[in-house]
Amino acid sequence: MVAVPAGPVTLSDRRTERSWTVEVESFRMSAVPVTQEWYAKVTGEYPSTARGGLLPVEGVSWWDAIRFCNELSLREGLTPAYEVRSDGGAADRDTAADGYRLPTEAEWEHACRAGGTGPRYGPLDEIAWYRGNADDRIHPVGGKQPNSWGLYDMLGNSWDWCWDLYDAEVYGTYRVLRGGGWSDEHWSCRASVRRRSHPAFRIDDVGFRVARSMPGA
Repeated sequence: MVAVPAGPVTLSDRRTERSWTVEVESFRMSAVPVTQEWYAKVTGEYPSTARGGLLPVEGVSWWDAIRFCNELSLREGLTPAYEVRSDGGAADRDTAADGYRLPTEAEWEHACRAGGTGPRYGPLDEIAWYRGNADDRIHPVGGKQPNSWGLYDMLGNSWDWCWDLYDAEVYGTYRVLRGGGWSDEHWSCRASVRRRSHPAFRIDDVGFRVARSMPGA
């Protein structure tokens, strides 16, 4: 887990032409996306289309991701961050919990930018697997250069689920996806790009990484 310092981040949405600034508190984020090996160790499941222990886990829904976070927390003696309601249709986050969770999209973008202001934290071919260099497949985590805070694969390889609703008034329960994937064009692999999907959606270029709140933050 990498310590991400506090700081402001300005998010934007091309669809609505809206921008907003969020003050992000310090937190920790996994240096790489959750791998198939890690996911299987915690859940006993191998949901991915491509197989390889060091490949990002994919074919996982937002629901799968928050259940993984809770199970990992319990295994490590931490307080789970999520309470899934009895009907299975919604989940609440305990902001005081010390367990694992998905990053918010503000945390994700702040961590991706690593103090920078450009669309990417380096030349795309050096930092990301995308349609232009991925040879139509997902790749092991950590194979490209990290950003200046030591986070790998923030762009490309697999999209990351975030905690947030995308736009509840328009899209209901759809959740935010960030980062771009191995099959995406270069314009999707930028720090500011927001996408959305139903929380039960599963596909072979969507995974996640985990975060934890910092004590006292």
